[in-house]
Amino acid sequence: MIKNYLKTAWRNLLQNKTTSLISMAGLAVGICCFLLLTTYLINELRYDRFNVNADRIARVAYSYKSPDDKEARYLAVTQTAVVPVYKQQFSEIEDGVRVFNLSGQGPVTVKYGDKLFAEKNMLLADESFFKIFTFKFLQGSAFKALSDPSSVIITESTAKKYFGTENPMGKILKVDDNNNLMVTGVIQDVPAYSQIKFDLMANSALDPGTKNLKWNAASNYSYLLLKPGTDLKALEKKMDAYIANILKEQNRPGVTTTYTLEPLTSIHLKSKALYSLEVPGDIKYIYILGVVAVVLLLLACVNFLNLVTARSAERGREIGVRKVMGAVRGQLFTQFIIEAGIITLFSLAVGVLLLIVCLPAFSVFTGQQLSIDIWNTSWLIGALVVLFVAVTFMAGTYPSLYLSAFKPIVTLKGNSSTQSGGNMLRKSLVVFQFVVSVFFIISTLIASNQLRYMQNLNTGINRDQVMVLDIGGISFNNIEAFKNELKQQSGILASTASYDSPVNVRGGYSINSADGKPADFSLSVTAIPIERNFVKTLGIKLIAGNDLDLGDEQQVLDKNYEKRHYSFILNETAVKAMGWKPAEAVGKKIGMNGRMGEIKAVAKDFNFTSLHQEITPIALFPEYEWFGKLLIKTSGKNMANTIAAIQTKWKNFYPNKPFEYHFLDQEFEELYKSDQRTGSILTAFTIVTIFISCLGLFGLAVFSTRQRVKEIGIRKVLGASVAGIVGLISFDFIKLVLIAIVISSPLAWYAMHTWLQDFAFRVNIQWWVFALAGGMAALIAFLTVSYQSVKAALSNPVKSLRSE
Repeated sequence: MIKNYLKTAWRNLLQNKTTSLISMAGLAVGICCFLLLTTYLINELRYDRFNVNADRIARVAYSYKSPDDKEARYLAVTQTAVVPVYKQQFSEIEDGVRVFNLSGQGPVTVKYGDKLFAEKNMLLADESFFKIFTFKFLQGSAFKALSDPSSVIITESTAKKYFGTENPMGKILKVDDNNNLMVTGVIQDVPAYSQIKFDLMANSALDPGTKNLKWNAASNYSYLLLKPGTDLKALEKKMDAYIANILKEQNRPGVTTTYTLEPLTSIHLKSKALYSLEVPGDIKYIYILGVVAVVLLLLACVNFLNLVTARSAERGREIGVRKVMGAVRGQLFTQFIIEAGIITLFSLAVGVLLLIVCLPAFSVFTGQQLSIDIWNTSWLIGALVVLFVAVTFMAGTYPSLYLSAFKPIVTLKGNSSTQSGGNMLRKSLVVFQFVVSVFFIISTLIASNQLRYMQNLNTGINRDQVMVLDIGGISFNNIEAFKNELKQQSGILASTASYDSPVNVRGGYSINSADGKPADFSLSVTAIPIERNFVKTLGIKLIAGNDLDLGDEQQVLDKNYEKRHYSFILNETAVKAMGWKPAEAVGKKIGMNGRMGEIKAVAKDFNFTSLHQEITPIALFPEYEWFGKLLIKTSGKNMANTIAAIQTKWKNFYPNKPFEYHFLDQEFEELYKSDQRTGSILTAFTIVTIFISCLGLFGLAVFSTRQRVKEIGIRKVLGASVAGIVGLISFDFIKLVLIAIVISSPLAWYAMHTWLQDFAFRVNIQWWVFALAGGMAALIAFLTVSYQSVKAALSNPVKSLRSE
């Protein structure tokens, strides 16, 4: 019996090659896209789960609020005292480790022999790091790796880069010309799905600041290994109570500090803390892409269902004959399910092949290291089996029940009344397909507008053609000499230095004294040490007061902090928070973290961090001890020559430091990598949804024109024009698309309005987006059905009416 079902199913598929191919193509593309997105989602969701103790590791996030702050600052970094003190205080903590990003202010210079390397991923950590986290050692021991303060652990790729085929163990690396470190271990390259990424890991003793257990400066990433069954919320309350007593002892009334324990496996997608080791993802995008994956698969199934029910008219007599010959409904149901299974099986095979072919390109497209290996083999096989069964029954159950329910007498008489229910269903499915397509078109247009808005928004900083050189560790006097050399180079308009990148300033400070303010006044501000010409180089506008000059810098050169006098530039938001107007703020005396001075100027608000966040108070002040970035404003003309000239001068000044540069625009775009990646994926799969919808529409157009051949012939004989017939056939489909536009528009508006709330700076949703999306959908639908419409309209009416 089964053999007969298979033969019959195969013959039916061959007899209807066009619709069979359309069904398989739609299903194959849908399955491929579903598997692509699922692979991407698995990669995002598996972040940090390779650690054996992943379910017991938590990162400590730090929240700080001064009395005069509107909102608390939520940071991924904490004070140096957190891990060692809390480890002793609370029995729930089994172990802990502090991690410091040594490359946070720019590449670290590493020297081996006569080779120089600029390392952008070098971390420092306490000895316990490799006892808490799981990284596979190829050489050396995890338990002894960082026991020596002068030890360094390197990755397999770094070992090959430095030593080639030589054994790296015991080799000496010179870091920043000050520290000789011995290689005591080599590990496999850190997985791309780890939020702690590094090429070199040295002992935290390399940073003298870790020896001082402080509660007033946040610079370390703190991770705790908790005992099994630990209640995170209960431990957080204990930690908060302890720090509250510390603040009370330090006589800091009104200051609120709290800690949040973030499970390691949730940091990548769920943490909202600022200044993480890497730009985090967003769980909302996982939900969005998960819905997209399911909808794409559902569209493919709807496409198949639509085409099968459309063929029902042609199979009515076949079903009638089978029933007259004794076939029961269960047998007919089995036959049609087998037909659906054959199409699904072929589609699944083609979909998996497409997955393998598309994964490399999709990896580049998403910026992720994706491969079929992300799937566990048993999981993949299980997923494919479940997918086969689910798609077969999802796409085949209704057609099977629908076709097997035909009454033999009615179908053998050629009565078409059995088609009314099928027609209604097909129209509903077409509307559903285009509701999804129009929804994606509108969402993509709005998302693209938002991303374009962020790229083109005047953030108050002129990022155009600004080169950034990482200069951590170079003395102030040498920087001045180098800048003087740059002045003589054509193509360079200005240059300056700063501690942080001006598009992602991280420094957390407090203004804790000011003219006319009470003794307990405290306002949290972001602050950045700068050199004169910073404002000029970046085009920051001053609305009151004057820019910093050489005299302001000379006042902070004294090694005795008490004799230094600082000139500050505050932004509008900071001045407003202090209750002053810009003009009256100039000349006011303030104190910031022990730095005493006066406000010299007020700057127009500018964005110094992600556009997801509101502009908050910021202070700029001169410094001379340490800068991380050299910013060079270029004309943009003959950039190759300009860069070559800068490199030559750099080598003359700093022969032992590699020449590394990038552009400020690149740093800015890096802040929105997650948004841009999701926007790109959404755009790509919007095209796929339109393609699948059009496949179904084309198949329905084929059946529709085939069923109306005689009607078209009669109309032509009676004088109907080709354009009139094309319009008649096309309108039946276009009106379904118009209904879909009406349904999808409010849904898309609500979804995108909610998404935009995550941006402090965002576009308004314009009416033309919906008009454009609707016009695009209607045009695509018309072009899809027009081929069959024109073909039917141009056919010879004699041939179609000959059988009457």
